[in-house]
Amino acid sequence: MKAAVIGAGLAGCEAAWQLNKYGIEVDLYEMKPLKHSPAHKSDNFAELVCSNSLKAQRRNSAAGLLKEEMLAFGSVCVNAAKKTAVPAGGALAVDRELFSLLVTKQIKSAGKINVITEEVSSFPDADAVIVAAGPLASDCLAEEIKKICGESLSFYDAAAPIVSADSIDMDFAFTQSRYGRGGDDYINCPMNREEYEAFYEAIINAESAQLHSFDKKAVYEGCMPIEVLASRGRDTMRYGPLKPVGLVDPRTGHRPWANLQLRSENSQATMYNLVGFQTNLKFSEQKRVFSMFPALKNAEFLRYGVMHRNTFINSPALLNSDFSLREYPDIFFAGQITGVEGYMESASSGILAGLNAARRLKGKNTLTLPETVMMGALSRYISDPGVKNFQPMGANFGVLPKLGETIRDKEKRYTELANRALNDLKAFKEENGI
Repeated sequence: MKAAVIGAGLAGCEAAWQLNKYGIEVDLYEMKPLKHSPAHKSDNFAELVCSNSLKAQRRNSAAGLLKEEMLAFGSVCVNAAKKTAVPAGGALAVDRELFSLLVTKQIKSAGKINVITEEVSSFPDADAVIVAAGPLASDCLAEEIKKICGESLSFYDAAAPIVSADSIDMDFAFTQSRYGRGGDDYINCPMNREEYEAFYEAIINAESAQLHSFDKKAVYEGCMPIEVLASRGRDTMRYGPLKPVGLVDPRTGHRPWANLQLRSENSQATMYNLVGFQTNLKFSEQKRVFSMFPALKNAEFLRYGVMHRNTFINSPALLNSDFSLREYPDIFFAGQITGVEGYMESASSGILAGLNAARRLKGKNTLTLPETVMMGALSRYISDPGVKNFQPMGANFGVLPKLGETIRDKEKRYTELANRALNDLKAFKEENGI
């Protein structure tokens, strides 16, 4: 028996890891370093192309619960993230280079994973195939996918700029985590009202980079370029990436009018990204406009923000909740291409696709986790034929069934939802011998 996994991103690595764990020989296809997509720079696996944050760690947060569930399956990505974490308040953020390097080493050292460096132009000859090519599948592979899935849907994804730590003017910045959660993990760049008004006028009139005509589709809400958000109203940024709530500027003793947070990109804290500032502005415009923050007036931009096309299949019409195709049950999909949104969401789908591909090859029934479990709820969402106007979905408590009792306190309600999920997952694993 042999399985093939196409793509060594987070989902592909998790899928290959699960197959290896269950004793299935795996050919893991990855076109890097022979060829890179427009968004990828590193030659390593599990590359983080946008933010280096894997979201909240708290168990009673949707993102934190998801990671707890993934650990129950021996997630290679979550374990690597914890070993390469950088300060980020209540979030789990990583040194992206060390993270990718660690995942790569673990995958390459696994006994039954054979890494094949080539661009896949047709589905490999294997007993089960998992397509985890990501939202930026190469053109030739995308054509193969269209043959069995029909036309894919397109949306944009955008990355935020990164600045050097020593170019941040700390006379106009302060370190503090929102609401005091975590240590002084973020550098905050405040603006007063006058500064914000000038910034708003600059950004809504700044020039964006030209997009190819075939890319002019919808902008996905979860990765909204800051200039698009700004165009929706004068104060939209102050309720989004520039929200000042939970912070006090020590220079004034008051909450700023607007505030940009910077988060460390690496363990040495020599690079910081502009949190929530995904953008498609021209590089020269990014330098001009973003330098209007007093703390960034002399900022050195190590990477400018970029925007690229992503694609995902119409999963509700195509996939089962075990991530296999309804018409081709030996072909599975995993990752963002299925319509799960976020690094860990993508990785978690790889876990389930790998687990189910292994079970199918061993002659066992595939599994769908309970709907009370975050991983199960997401797999049901992307495979629900009743979903209309399908859009990517990240982990959130809204996808879980309600509790039997009404709990008005949000923290307590989320804690109960998380406890239920983990208890149900434990029982499910015991029942199915996982």
